[in-house]
Amino acid sequence: IERAIKRASDKSLGDFKEVIFEGYAPHGIAVLVETATDNNTRTVANVRSYFNKCDGDLGTSGSVTFMFDHVCNFRVSVGDMDMEELELELIDFGVEEIFEDDDGVLIYAPFESFGAIQNYLETHSIDILSSGFERIPQVTKKISTDEAADVEKLLEKIEEDDDVQNVYHTMDESSSEE
Repeated sequence: IERAIKRASDKSLGDFKEVIFEGYAPHGIAVLVETATDNNTRTVANVRSYFNKCDGDLGTSGSVTFMFDHVCNFRVSVGDMDMEELELELIDFGVEEIFEDDDGVLIYAPFESFGAIQNYLETHSIDILSSGFERIPQVTKKISTDEAADVEKLLEKIEEDDDVQNVYHTMDESSSEE
């Protein structure tokens, strides 16, 4: 009994692997799905079934990745620091965009710049509120409201899966709001 409990508890820690799935939703919308799974067979079957049930096509590796820029982002609190000065400093680290809003400052940069930017922010005592990675579509596609509903159906099914971490797509966000 003790061995069975130990074996089960070891499995609960899991050996998770990150797996990326690529495909097309209905109406030619590219979809990129990031997962973390301890059972690749289950995750492949689930993601494939979502695409099939919603008239999408699961693609091969590399079929849509090139349509997305892999970027890092930081949300920081700058206090009374001069924004222009900060922006000029961060450009040297490859920062592409900086937005200021009520929640602080949002910084976007290439994926590879994450460590250097984080180091800069920490050494200059700039408070990092959050940081992470995301994929931004290089081009979005505008579709009708009815077509957007078909795509949303697939995206919702995928997002409900426990193994799915992030879902990115090329549908113009204003398509689903019309």
